[in-house]
Amino acid sequence: MKQRIVAIALAGGCMGTGGPLWAAERVELTTRVSGVVAEVLVKQGQRVKKGAVLLRLDKTVLQAMLDEAAAEQVRADADEADARRDLGRAQELFDRTVSSTSELEAATLRHARAKAALSGANARLVIAKKNLNDAELKAPFGGVVRSVPGGPGTVVTADCQPKPLVILSPQP
Repeated sequence: MKQRIVAIALAGGCMGTGGPLWAAERVELTTRVSGVVAEVLVKQGQRVKKGAVLLRLDKTVLQAMLDEAAAEQVRADADEADARRDLGRAQELFDRTVSSTSELEAATLRHARAKAALSGANARLVIAKKNLNDAELKAPFGGVVRSVPGGPGTVVTADCQPKPLVILSPQP
């Protein structure tokens, strides 16, 4: 999970002793993907429930990446179907001793490559869908918004040290 949860100052607690474990005093949140903040849906002091959308990034680029991945997946699927048909034909000709072993091996290799390309395209489609979904920052738990340092137009870079966009405290 790349959503940043840092600067967690525990108020106290005991682990493994059966004593109470206290909640974090505050949690700094940011998105897992890069982009530009399009809208902030919360303000300082607002109570939010778990799963509430706190802010949204502009989805234009992420939607384009999803569309591109979907088109690539369709192309790879068609290539795999074509290679499968060619392999069937090559096998049939080989079985009738009309073609050589090398022609059958070439068709088998082409089909294997097409299957691998389809698998890669399917994976890129899943990633693109996940990235688009992650353009919304949601509350990981119910709490109170401490501050909102990231406003509309803020550029978010999903790197090792992204800046917080929302600081949330657990509900008392």
